[in-house]
Amino acid sequence: MEMRPPSMSTISIGLLAALALALAPGARATGATARAHEHRSPAIAHAARRARTGATAAASPFAGRGMWIWYLSASDRGNLRAIIAGARAHHVSTLMVKAGDGPAAWSQFNPALVATLHASGLRVCAWQYVYGHQPAAEARVGATAVAYGADCLLIDAESQYEGKYVAAQTYMAQLRARIGAALPVALAGFPYVDYHPAFPYSVFLGPGGAQYDAPQMYWVDIGTAVDAVYSHTFAYNRLYGRPIAPIGQVYDHPRARDIVRFRQLARAYDAPGVSWWDWQEAAPRQWRALARPTRWLAGFTAAWQAPGLGPGSAGDLVVWAQEHLVSAGQLLRITGTYRRGTVAAVRRFQLAHGLIADGVIDAATWQALLAYPAAQVLWTRTGARLPSPYAALHAAVARDALVQPVPASAHLHARRDEIPSGVGAG
Repeated sequence: MEMRPPSMSTISIGLLAALALALAPGARATGATARAHEHRSPAIAHAARRARTGATAAASPFAGRGMWIWYLSASDRGNLRAIIAGARAHHVSTLMVKAGDGPAAWSQFNPALVATLHASGLRVCAWQYVYGHQPAAEARVGATAVAYGADCLLIDAESQYEGKYVAAQTYMAQLRARIGAALPVALAGFPYVDYHPAFPYSVFLGPGGAQYDAPQMYWVDIGTAVDAVYSHTFAYNRLYGRPIAPIGQVYDHPRARDIVRFRQLARAYDAPGVSWWDWQEAAPRQWRALARPTRWLAGFTAAWQAPGLGPGSAGDLVVWAQEHLVSAGQLLRITGTYRRGTVAAVRRFQLAHGLIADGVIDAATWQALLAYPAAQVLWTRTGARLPSPYAALHAAVARDALVQPVPASAHLHARRDEIPSGVGAG
């Protein structure tokens, strides 16, 4: 008999009920976790990050080595004995198996599969490709996979979710209402935040969202070096305050030495673990590179610098900064665009914190800003009809719920899709 999650009424997109779910007692616990991570500024010490990672690694399904399975039937022909043997031979501890596509659940992810893999000592995570057209239905698919015994859930949200702040909010609110705050969830999306100004990273990785960030760092398809994909991805993604668990590639025939380098850099950057896309496309040479013993990178320092923001900047990272400015007591609209109001708010913030008041968010300003939690925002399609922006902001902050229209940056076009569009969909 199939296990199904508890039923609950549908929540209309953009209504206050969505925020009420996101701020339910269980979700507030997730928000507290988010705030704890957000207090970790970009400039915090290497040792502090290692302590945080080490404390959670043993319990995290993202620790160790993971392998993604798209079509189970194409992975060792769906033979679970062969899959289990292959995982053991290559020291794979977690399998990420596709459980749904949009509003449709996939039958390959079921209680029998989970029980068999668990009995072999493997952790089993479900992943779903989401589009944002039916976010409540997508949340139900994810919750069903969790009810089947998944150790974690990965959200593969890509170009189809660009600009969809309301849908992302509805999906996360519905999902957390069904699975609770504790179940580990990761966003598995585009690695280069600056390439996707309209993508709602701040929703998926914000209060009540995913606890982990699992960017698809496919260096061969991006057309860059392994070192470059790490420095670019981590510079932007770390600002969202989530542990980053990189996804590397074993498809398209990457060089074995690059796979080894990817593993070594994951250690150097204090990633909790690494997973690989994907089982059905990995050739023997790539499998051998996954299992090959590697050395620590002696003398290597994971150098990165927080990206600066200033007049003319636009995108979700500006949304993220504005949410922290509001939390710090600054009155401004969250628009995702860096104009006069944001410049003035940043200057006031800098003066209050003994920083150079130039209105530009540099590394020092980021450090001070991320000491505050992100403001709780209820995104709406048209925004609230409020008589005065200042009076409304005062009232909204007092309620811990800031009602805002979808940011203007949500209408921006992507710079480009650095990874193949639609891989994992369908």
